[in-house]
Amino acid sequence: MMSPNALDCLVIGAGPAGLTAAIYLARYRCRFLVIDAGASRASLIPLSHNVPGFPDGIGGTDLLRRLRDQARCYGVELKTGTVAQLSRTENCFRAEIDGSDVIARTVILATGILDRQPDLPSLGRLLREGHVRLCPVCDGYEVIGKTVAVLGPMRQAMKKALFLRTFTDRLTVLPLGPNTEATAEECRRMQEAGIACHFHPVRDLMVEGDEITAIMSDGHKHRVDVLYPALGAEIRTDLALALGAEANEAGCLITDPHQETSVPGLFAAGDIVNELNQIAVAFGHAAIAATTIHNRLAGLS
Repeated sequence: MMSPNALDCLVIGAGPAGLTAAIYLARYRCRFLVIDAGASRASLIPLSHNVPGFPDGIGGTDLLRRLRDQARCYGVELKTGTVAQLSRTENCFRAEIDGSDVIARTVILATGILDRQPDLPSLGRLLREGHVRLCPVCDGYEVIGKTVAVLGPMRQAMKKALFLRTFTDRLTVLPLGPNTEATAEECRRMQEAGIACHFHPVRDLMVEGDEITAIMSDGHKHRVDVLYPALGAEIRTDLALALGAEANEAGCLITDPHQETSVPGLFAAGDIVNELNQIAVAFGHAAIAATTIHNRLAGLS
């Protein structure tokens, strides 16, 4: 039987997706809790100019603060902690949170991703100042005309460099790791796009003033204004996968049009879902998931 103390929903993660879900659930007058470990990827954004409604741009920490303030206007409880384990019975979910159990009828996972970043001194400062950037979809416009390098395994770095070619013609691919080979077709595309490629791997990265210098294994030095890593990311889906949720080859959760995973009652929103990793997309995912949950629990669907 369902516990009488069961929440309508447990939201795991308080980035843009989780906080948006909280706002919707609160306005639907649901009983729920938001649990957050305090590691939202959005907090790394120095200034985003593609979040709708902010023509002068908005920083990630400011956006998160505004979303938290908006959620608290409706009495949303935001709890700091980590979900160590998530299990499911026939009728509900049980989450172990810092030694205590929380029972909920549904769960929204909004745990996001963790970018793999280069080993650079003062990485935090470089991210804040825009010398290291993580998302060309978010901020490619801001590197128009700048000297840009993409760092990573050759194939991934080439792909990201081709995307960035829209914004600058001063592009270089810097291979990292043992995979420095490329096919003839890939080299042809790089040459046609005017993108320079190094085939000796990066040995070290240094910061000199506002420039980042890559030292190649052959001793060559390459200085850039902006560095984009193409090192992949850790997708925080462990809780869902442990329940048997389906994921694609990249490790992203597969959801239906209502943001429900293959595990009934388990929803996913934001970067852990196989779609564009954007704040605007996270907003939409969260709104869909929260509305589906409300309608289902109210017997409307």
